[in-house]
Amino acid sequence: MAQAALLTPANHADAAPEIVLSVRDVTVGFGEKLVLDKLSLDVYRGEILGFVGASGTGKSVLLRTVLGLTPKRGGTVTLFGNDLDTISDEEKVQIDMRLGVLFQHGALFSALTVRENIQVPMREYLDLPKPLMDELALLKLELVGLPRDAADKFPSELSGGMIKRAALARALALDPDLVFLDEPTSGLDPIGAADFDDLVAKLRDTMGLTVYMVTHDLDSLFSVCDRIAVLGGKKVLMEGTIEDMMTVEDPWVKSYFRGKRARHIDLSARKNKA
Repeated sequence: MAQAALLTPANHADAAPEIVLSVRDVTVGFGEKLVLDKLSLDVYRGEILGFVGASGTGKSVLLRTVLGLTPKRGGTVTLFGNDLDTISDEEKVQIDMRLGVLFQHGALFSALTVRENIQVPMREYLDLPKPLMDELALLKLELVGLPRDAADKFPSELSGGMIKRAALARALALDPDLVFLDEPTSGLDPIGAADFDDLVAKLRDTMGLTVYMVTHDLDSLFSVCDRIAVLGGKKVLMEGTIEDMMTVEDPWVKSYFRGKRARHIDLSARKNKA
């Protein structure tokens, strides 16, 4: 079966896009179970890529493999033109500083305040005086739409939506080029999820971010994702826009995007919006 069966996204058709993340023939397994089998995927600078697939197919496994948290059995992962298997430890640190991660459920440290959570990457990678880190943390809070007085609260004192935003502020602590979002709207009510999607789109446009979003949220896929990649059969089955997905006859893709619980999509309105 050919991988990535659909078209290169239309907004990249006229010029060769810059690839910030390239995954080639990556294989990952646990014991005798193979989760990813020679999977390949590119992520282009400035896009919001939605990565979807049935539960348990390996979406988060791929994300963790790219981040170096899960070992691979074969293939290559290239970030910003650097093969992660061949670069030095110092070069790896420089690349890590260009990445931001929002893990599912936020993954904030419960014993730290919001301010201290945001400062974790600063303390790990930078040597800054405390007053400067304090001010930077407040700026990141404002960037994600949280009030400054949230800085001294603990995660247990925050709502689910505030936890997501605080975790996003931490992901943005070092002004990254590429941000990974793992199920960023899970657990949020529809209004909160829509607001979070709008925030992600705004940050992409104002900060020039590239966003890799693992999600099940059809509204997110429709409203903010430039391109969608579908994981199935341990590989990327197909890639394309939401409009492309509406024409696919693969049984799972058809059920997901055009099934009983799928959102009705007015393609003409989306084109006019673009």
